[in-house]
Amino acid sequence: MPDSPHIVVFGSANIDMVVKVPHLPRPGETVRGGTFKRVQGGKGANQAVAASRAGGRVTFVAAVGADLLGQSAIAAYLGENIDITYVYQIEQHPTGVALINVSEDGENAISVAPGANNELSPERIAQAVDALEGAKMALVQLEVPYPSVQAAVALAHAQGVPVLLNPAPARPLDPETLAKVHILVVNRIEAEMLSGHAPVASAADAAAAARLLRAQGPHIVIVTLGTEGTYVLSEEEEALLPAFLVTAVDSTAAGDVFCGSLSVALSRDLPLMEAVRFASAASALSVTKLGAQPSAPERTAIHAFLERQAEKE
Repeated sequence: MPDSPHIVVFGSANIDMVVKVPHLPRPGETVRGGTFKRVQGGKGANQAVAASRAGGRVTFVAAVGADLLGQSAIAAYLGENIDITYVYQIEQHPTGVALINVSEDGENAISVAPGANNELSPERIAQAVDALEGAKMALVQLEVPYPSVQAAVALAHAQGVPVLLNPAPARPLDPETLAKVHILVVNRIEAEMLSGHAPVASAADAAAAARLLRAQGPHIVIVTLGTEGTYVLSEEEEALLPAFLVTAVDSTAAGDVFCGSLSVALSRDLPLMEAVRFASAASALSVTKLGAQPSAPERTAIHAFLERQAEKE
């Protein structure tokens, strides 16, 4: 599309091995599962695919193994019209793998062997500086080594590209990196860890945590609260947007789809609340399907969903 904003995603690339189970196993318990699927995953790749399907022109900066899984990942990214110039193939390490159990109510438990993701070094990040030319936004998560996260945020910031940071999996962030973030998207657990306000059990808690986080540098803080909605805080606006109620099948990529879709909506200069509503619709659609990247909806499907919701209101 001629109006497709350029989005650069720095992050992880995995292959997800997904088993649907009646309930998540307790320690020492074997649960007989149902369906098995092998799908493309990794938080970085999920966000890249979500952004591409939502209408973005995406460049992905990542590392995979020079193995069959890595080759299948690259083929999948090409099939999603993602620029793979900076997807490095690492000879000495396997492609990252995630083992995912998904319960009947859509909850999940995930174990990850990062493999080649650990080789996405600050030096390799620096080689991707040309990818940021003309970019509207950079997306970063925390499934690659933290020095590489710092390097990606610093590189984008230095090039004048707004950074959307999704600090997942949750870990502490250094003040210098957080100060360079334009948009911070966190769930309850991440909000608690980074703000020091615990628990984040209500909209009021989310508001308090968001204010603490925004004081550390980000211009916009968004706290996703699942079925309770999304709390949004900027200098000009503050609101709790209601969630779209759907029947959940698999919530694995809900946060990633939200971030990828949000980056595109904001890069098209949609008003903040309208952009969050677009991302929330994409996220809601994603939980109705099994698998991470297979669940990311196309732009047309997101708009159709929003039109149906508007008819109900």
